[in-house]
Amino acid sequence: MSPRQLRSFIAVAEELHFGRAAKLVHLSQPALSLQISGLEQDLGVQLFIRSRRKTELTPAGQVFLSEARELLARTEQATLRVRRAALGQVGTLRIGFISTAAAVIMPPLVKRFRDQYPHVEVELRNVLTMDQITQLQERKLDVGFLRVPLPTPPQIRMRVVHREPFVLLLPANHPLATKAHVTLADCRDEDFVKYTRKMAPGFHDQIMHICHRNGVTPRVTQEAAEMYTLISLVAAGMGIAIAPASIALHQTENVVVRSLPNESTESEIAIAWNREVVSATAQLFLDMLLERSGKVRTDKTKKKREKPTA
Repeated sequence: MSPRQLRSFIAVAEELHFGRAAKLVHLSQPALSLQISGLEQDLGVQLFIRSRRKTELTPAGQVFLSEARELLARTEQATLRVRRAALGQVGTLRIGFISTAAAVIMPPLVKRFRDQYPHVEVELRNVLTMDQITQLQERKLDVGFLRVPLPTPPQIRMRVVHREPFVLLLPANHPLATKAHVTLADCRDEDFVKYTRKMAPGFHDQIMHICHRNGVTPRVTQEAAEMYTLISLVAAGMGIAIAPASIALHQTENVVVRSLPNESTESEIAIAWNREVVSATAQLFLDMLLERSGKVRTDKTKKKREKPTA
């Protein structure tokens, strides 16, 4: 029993006229009659009483009309969902992100994606940079927003999507906090709080290079694996810190933020994905995010799209 047969039956049942129904379903009248006859044979019941004057539904036909409408609606809905799933428009998208990405990237991006693809469930997971790499390898995440640079296995691809300057964080009661302009040279004898290298080695090394380039050897008193923790340690007077400028979007009570105008190094956030396993839904997300710089395609997708040469 095909959707075409169901549509034909419903058309005849509603019109009670084979000629008018044939036009509605774009069939010849003989072809429509054959479809109805075949449907009756499959069901083993008579659905219509036909005469030269009129066509009527039998009691069985009246029952089947209600069932056919419901069955056709379910079939069409299932077909739509299957096609959406094949296109990535139905399913789940698992996004890993660091806290600063949540402040500067995630809100408008996720809203835009959900507006475009309302049938996709978006799971947002706050995951540290190196843990994101592991979860992408283990296929526990579809994409991730993390700090770069960092070493990655060959199957992990990345594209930088955000850049920002570094700033200096000072406890509000620190003597340097009263100065409008602070340089790193002023911080040679200060205690530092730094982001742990284990969770973001490239980010950590960038900050150390900035310090060394300015003649500063940080005296590290505490390490933090989260930006929120870093801010809290500075606020508690444990030391000063160098951090991305978007840190100012977080709660910075008891913390003074000073720019580093002579510092050209920028902190970067990239989107990462496992090129060996990119779902259709993840591909939609990557295309939407990176549309300005061109489509991002996996090796498998490229191979499917390649045409054989003669």
